Amino acid sequence: MKVVEREIVGFHLDDEQHWVAQLKCGHNQHVRHDPPWQSRPWVITVNGREQALGRVLACVKCVSEESADTCPSC
Repeated sequence: MKVVEREIVGFHLDDEQHWVAQLKCGHNQHVRHDPPWQSRPWVITVNGREQALGRVLACVKCVSEESADTCPSC
């Protein structure tokens, strides 16, 4: 399976108050801290999110060549 890594350039909350990473490619990706399924304790603090800027995530939307997200919580 092809993997395309993109840098995190920002964060915002979606309508359900879940954190979403804004990626350099223009796509958005949820980054929930939901143990035991997803362990991302860094996302729940301002300092943790600031330190994650520049970190890369695999972007599934880039793999499928989707257009950039047009709404903040897509």
